[in-house]
Amino acid sequence: MNFTWSDAAYFWPEAIMALTFIACVLTDLVTRGRRHGVTLSVLIAGTVVSLAMTVIKAPEASHYVFGQMVVIDPFAHFFRYVFLFVTLVTAVFSYSSREIMGKDRENQGEYYSFLAVMCFGMMVMAEANDLLMLALSIELVSITSYIMAGYARFSLRSTEASLKYVLWGAMSSGVMLYGASILYGLTGATGFSAIREGLLAGSGSELALLVGMLFVLAGIGYKISAVPFHFWTPDVYEGAPTPVTALFSAGPKAAGFALLIRFFYTSLVQTDGTGGVTLLEGIQWPWLLAIMSAVTMTWGNLAALRQTNVKRMLAYSSIAHVGYLLMGFVLLTQAGLQAILFYLLIYAIMNLGAFLVVIALNNRLHSEHMDDYAGLGYREPILAGAMTIFLFSLTGLPPTAGFVAKFYLFAALVDSQLWWLALLGVLNSVISLYYYMSIARSMYFTPATETGGLGLSRAHVALVVILAVPTLVLGLYWSPVKALADSSLAFLLGG
Repeated sequence: MNFTWSDAAYFWPEAIMALTFIACVLTDLVTRGRRHGVTLSVLIAGTVVSLAMTVIKAPEASHYVFGQMVVIDPFAHFFRYVFLFVTLVTAVFSYSSREIMGKDRENQGEYYSFLAVMCFGMMVMAEANDLLMLALSIELVSITSYIMAGYARFSLRSTEASLKYVLWGAMSSGVMLYGASILYGLTGATGFSAIREGLLAGSGSELALLVGMLFVLAGIGYKISAVPFHFWTPDVYEGAPTPVTALFSAGPKAAGFALLIRFFYTSLVQTDGTGGVTLLEGIQWPWLLAIMSAVTMTWGNLAALRQTNVKRMLAYSSIAHVGYLLMGFVLLTQAGLQAILFYLLIYAIMNLGAFLVVIALNNRLHSEHMDDYAGLGYREPILAGAMTIFLFSLTGLPPTAGFVAKFYLFAALVDSQLWWLALLGVLNSVISLYYYMSIARSMYFTPATETGGLGLSRAHVALVVILAVPTLVLGLYWSPVKALADSSLAFLLGG
């Protein structure tokens, strides 16, 4: 399909974020890095404008941009909301973070430029429809992530996190690109749909196809922290500045799942136009992913049990949640994919909220250790109450949004007769209850060594409450959000 300006109009939200990146860089140069609040204002303004364009210009069908390398459809549109929300929240609470905006930090304005370009990259990841765009978008997000992980360059912990991220990230990218080259050699095409047509025509051997798909899966699995590609996650999450860790746990992870769904369901799946899907003959990757899901959630939860650093505990928790999300991916059903999208949005809200509490306490206590949360329920009751809500939701307890999100995942598994995986998911949720509630126990049942409030800013507490409210409300009334997730999959399942 040829490039047309009418189709390019659907690319406005992404274009606005790209322009916002340039504007942030120029603003930081003009102010000589001394007024980073101005750069923050530019980022927020650009993100809000992009969000407004997302609302106004909602696609009702698939629109191709740059040939067929990028596709704008309801699926990509749903993830626009997720990425813009994550970027906006991260920008606001980064401004109050000592790790990012402390007096000993330099180049503070550039941080917001990185946020803008990462948001742009994540949006393109969800829209990639070609192996070349897949590689370019992942590398854009990856390189920005490496820089942001080591943003506090005078911190040895942050520098170590960045170095580990670069080394393992480069290896995973190389493996993924090698797999992509195998697929191109087999089919002579780089477009996802064209790859499927080549496979339907019987191009190449099944062994070469299996190797190529496994290598691509390894590259994407690294981005979403799925076992056995998770090894970088705890060290990088602990070493990176906390706002950056919060961003990593919600934004790139959602982008990785968007790319995973689009690539595998476009390249390896046939639809019958009524919502039914079948695998191409000879390709049986769902069982591999089912085993990966089981191992990922179990390893993440068991490893989190031993942690005393709250930030590292949430890192292992994020690995476990990837396992839950993969449960919906293996089903080859509409309900499974709809559950993934709904879960990703809920997870972004509750996980960002939990990290925001960690940032607030780290600003005052300069610690992430669980012992320093002792007595928080009496010293800062609003903050502790909100953290308890987030922990309940991450566990999947009613009446929080996390319960509803997990319910849809487990219900989809039961409908597909995958009882063993559903049972394992429930058992893992019970395991997670222990380490999540250990934080709540410390806040309410462990005496504090000091008395009095922590002197937190009202704006910080207000933002925590703002995230806690939808975590509760969506546990009671979730229909509009679920409907948005359901409708976004029409392109994929022929609905």
